[in-house]
Amino acid sequence: MNEPIIRVESLGKRYLIGEIGASTIREAAVACWSGFRRRPGGRGAAAVPPASVRDGAGQDRSDRELWALKDVTFDVKQGEVLGIIGRNGAGKSTLLKILSRITEPTHGRAVIRGRGASLLEVGTGFHPELTGRDNIYLNGAILGMKKSEIARKFDEIVAFAEVERFIDTPVKRYSSGMYVRLAFAVAAHLEPEILIVDEVLAVGDVSFQRKCLGRMKDVAQEGRTVLFVSHNMDAVLNLCSRGLFLHKGGCAYLGSVEGAVEAYLGSVDVQADGLVDLTNHAGRPSGMHSILRGVGIRVPGSSAYTNRLKTGDDLELEIRYDTGPDFIDLAQLGFCSITGMRLFTVGTHLAPDFNPVLRGVGVLTCRVPALPLVGGEYSISIMIGQGTPPHNLDCVDHAIRFHVETADYFGTGRTPLPSQGFWAQKADWRVEEGTRGLT
Repeated sequence: MNEPIIRVESLGKRYLIGEIGASTIREAAVACWSGFRRRPGGRGAAAVPPASVRDGAGQDRSDRELWALKDVTFDVKQGEVLGIIGRNGAGKSTLLKILSRITEPTHGRAVIRGRGASLLEVGTGFHPELTGRDNIYLNGAILGMKKSEIARKFDEIVAFAEVERFIDTPVKRYSSGMYVRLAFAVAAHLEPEILIVDEVLAVGDVSFQRKCLGRMKDVAQEGRTVLFVSHNMDAVLNLCSRGLFLHKGGCAYLGSVEGAVEAYLGSVDVQADGLVDLTNHAGRPSGMHSILRGVGIRVPGSSAYTNRLKTGDDLELEIRYDTGPDFIDLAQLGFCSITGMRLFTVGTHLAPDFNPVLRGVGVLTCRVPALPLVGGEYSISIMIGQGTPPHNLDCVDHAIRFHVETADYFGTGRTPLPSQGFWAQKADWRVEEGTRGLT
């Protein structure tokens, strides 16, 4: 009874860059022909290094190796909710695919003692030609459930997914939102002992995300185990009992969920002088142009950059850009808490009589007067784009972090406690004695 329900020991997964997979006979034939062309003497062959430093394709294997996971070890107890967080490319999805038995590890092992259900990406485990009804029964059968067990849960699954009208429609005609709603409902309601959920919930709307989080809490309270991957730090903090922070394929932190979130947010590169190079920033999603080149924080009137401010200080944010052949007519700044919660947004589209069209190299400056944040750690995410609705050209999450020190913002010597919220909001009060007030 004391055995962990999941035990991961020295888990590693290696990929070879440029390697062609051979999951079908056709792919195997293509891989064989590609290897033949690259061998010495083959058509199109080039000079190759000695056999001692090259692989069968005539290339130094060490240059082609990519370790998605390296020596990851951890245990998960029954009924535990483990939040797995990290930057893009940290190995989170690879870990879940190994635990879901979708891919095999290169070394190490993962022991799972229980029936698991996974929701890794839209459509995983669904047959597009089958109806929603058929896919519910198919997924239940894959989980090893009897038809009578699935039938008992059927109405609850359909109601949760909100697809009653389309339950007998082939799922290939579902929208991505309908797809993920039904997939999550099936995974969460067919009584798996282990529920594995990746960032796929981002596809759903806000109300459905709230329903999903509530359902995962119910699953945990029923004594089942949840592995939850998300970039929403508030969801991780509210749902999870422990946290695993993956960094460059390795386990950088395993412990309290608060400690894991702090370690993750602390991994954002911030220079001591409040100036950050954004050219190759890890917070930039894949597919973005590297237009944002740098960001710095100043207090107006000071020539020095700083990442330490006081409650009520004016803040100036300088954004260095290089549009190349493109142009920018929109910039947005998202001020976030240490957990990643968006506190407020400022943008050029909200500024009256300011319609920038930025081309080439330059610096865009935004001034936020009387910053009303209480003491603590914060970050700023930056997005630049063009058009209406906006087309994002470049975006960097948590581009720069800064610390706010508590100050006598109200002139009373008192400040709100951090537990009372993020704002140091001024307000006017009055009282009229002897009046009855509302009528």
